[in-house]
Parts: sequence; structure tokens; C-alpha cells
Amino acid sequence: MSAPAAEPADATAAKLSSELREIGDQAVWSLSTAKPGNGVDQLRDSSTDTYWQSDGPQPHLVNIQFHKKMRIQEIAIYTDYKLDESYTPSKIAIRAGTMFHDLQQIKVEELSEPSGWTTISLMQPPEYDDGTPEDERALEPLRTYFIQLAVLANHQNGRDTHIRQIRVFSPRTGTSNDMALPEMSTLDFRIHSCIR
Repeated sequence: MSAPAAEPADATAAKLSSELREIGDQAVWSLSTAKPGNGVDQLRDSSTDTYWQSDGPQPHLVNIQFHKKMRIQEIAIYTDYKLDESYTPSKIAIRAGTMFHDLQQIKVEELSEPSGWTTISLMQPPEYDDGTPEDERALEPLRTYFIQLAVLANHQNGRDTHIRQIRVFSPRTGTSNDMALPEMSTLDFRIHSCIR
């Protein structure tokens, strides 16, 4: 299995503004363990200088629970092997479901000395069967209430882990496509593009 490509921060920002939106602020976040002063607040503060540090045996878990079923296209994780060395994750599992008790593993990613943003795609085959052969179906974003990131291993067999940032991205959905209108290109136009 090949490791996902790390992206520079400006590439992640450009993607965010054009085709994806960050939906992590709509979720309730929890961690399996955390050292005092290195918890969810540091994981979500938009600073790559702070980080979540686990405190206990593996696997280390990050739980992201939404109040409604969300479409999740990808997750971006910021790690820095040069600064964190043995604290840097080397194997991460992504699990999804409706709650803790029915989580299913959907992806396992191997990371090799990552520095910067690592994007993990969660595009899946459609849940319905329209008769199209499975290998020809267009992929769709994962639809779920609950995502869990499990750090299964660290570089150099480290025990605790550092993750500096996690972002959860959903595709932007344009209301203008439903009404056969052109897509609005600026934020001011998008705000007023539909009648409430």
C-alpha cells in the first residue's frame, strides 16, 4: 500500500476554498487519552506549532461525531516527523459508523516520515446498486455520523503520538445546480443564491 502524498499548506487552503469545505467544527471531538495541555483544543486550533499528545497504550483514538449523517470526502492530517520523530504516526486506521459500537474499518494508511499535510481520501462506491458494474461506478463521499482515527503504530516503535492538526472535508454542494442557474463564484453571491 502506498503512502498518501503530503501537500503544502497553501495547496490545502486552495482546495478548501474551491471545492471542499471544512466541517470539523460541526462535530463533537473526543480523544482516548491526552497529556494535560495537549488535547482537542490544540488539535483544532489551526496552529501547526501545537499538537495533541496521547498518554497511554496504543491504539490512540480520535473520535469525531456529527449530529447528522455527513458526506465526508477526505481527512487531512498534519504531522511533522522532523520535529516529533518517534511520536509521529506510521500506521493509521480510519473507521466509520453511527456510534462506537458499530464502527467498521474502511481504510488503513501507512505513513513514511510525513512532514506536512497528508490527505486521506474517503471516496467510496455508491451504497445503491443501479446495475452498473462495480468497477465502472463513480465514487461518492463517505456518508456517516461517526469517524474514528486510530493510530496503530508510530515511527521507531514510539509509544505516545503527536498529531498537530486534523481537518475533515466535505464537498461543496451548490444550490444553483438544482435550479439550472450558473454557479456563483464569490462568497457575496453565494450567500444570496437561494431563497430561504
